[in-house]
Amino acid sequence: MKIGDRVRVCSSVLVYIHPEHKGQPFDIKDHEGEVINIVNEWKGKPVSANLPILVKFTTKFRVHLKEEELDIIS
Repeated sequence: MKIGDRVRVCSSVLVYIHPEHKGQPFDIKDHEGEVINIVNEWKGKPVSANLPILVKFTTKFRVHLKEEELDIIS
């Protein structure tokens, strides 16, 4: 997986930060977005992030996810 890949959420992931459902659980399964960052370092030092892949779904909605929660769309 790399920056710029189109991806789809393949498993059930509840978020509470969706702009249209603030504070309410919202399942983003089957939503499609774009990988905009992969977190593997912080301030020049390597890190092992729990949720390393940052996916942008809309201009106001971005979520950190695990690689196993995503499928690449061709």
